[in-house]
Amino acid sequence: MNTNNLSNRVPEVIGSFWIIKILATTVGETGADYLSTNLKLGLSGTSYIMSGILLLALFNQFRLKRYVPVSYWIVVVLMSITGTLVTDRLVDELGISLVAINIIFSVVLVAVFGLWYASEKTLAMHSINSLKRELFYWTVILLTFTLGTATGDFLAEWLNLGYARSVPVFGAAIAVIFVGYYYLKVNAVLAFWLAYILTRPLGASIGDLLSQSPKNGGYGLGTVGTSIIFLCIITSLIIYLSIKQKKPASLPID
Repeated sequence: MNTNNLSNRVPEVIGSFWIIKILATTVGETGADYLSTNLKLGLSGTSYIMSGILLLALFNQFRLKRYVPVSYWIVVVLMSITGTLVTDRLVDELGISLVAINIIFSVVLVAVFGLWYASEKTLAMHSINSLKRELFYWTVILLTFTLGTATGDFLAEWLNLGYARSVPVFGAAIAVIFVGYYYLKVNAVLAFWLAYILTRPLGASIGDLLSQSPKNGGYGLGTVGTSIIFLCIITSLIIYLSIKQKKPASLPID
């Protein structure tokens, strides 16, 4: 582990970060559907329950004041579920269109980024080393999940692309960002946050593609089966990262 990043409260942005992020967004989509529909908790009941659990998880995260894989990724999964529920409630209960939600949350997200930069002079992932920055960070994360859910639903449902065609569209968009970063020297912070936003609708589209019935354009694995598969993969990766974090760094040999 890099001792220079000991004070950072979030993980290093490497391959495992993006893998778990996409898996977590998939679970957010299928998990929200399972709780509200299969368990018949409804959107409101599920929202209240998940919001309460999320607040407890965030309290623990702030208490730690450092990056702990289990705590961090639990918060991400819970935020993914909560962000999905926010969008679903706005659409299904308040009748707000997906277009309006995309516009509103895009404006709010830009405003929060502006406040964050005005206060801290940086939006860098590797600089989340204070309570204020972490508060900004998690606020942005929740907004990206809500916005990403609306964006994914807009393409798949509003534009009738379907889940199977939405996955490659978002995958290609993320690939363009990575090419821009590695080969065209696009600003690293900008590239990170653009990719972070787009992984939400990518994961949600994958979740819907796997869980929905064939007549609805999916593979019929169901919300339970899809959630279990992805949660098992996430758990395995978190265990690996936790063991890796605890493993003492090798001393140089003279």
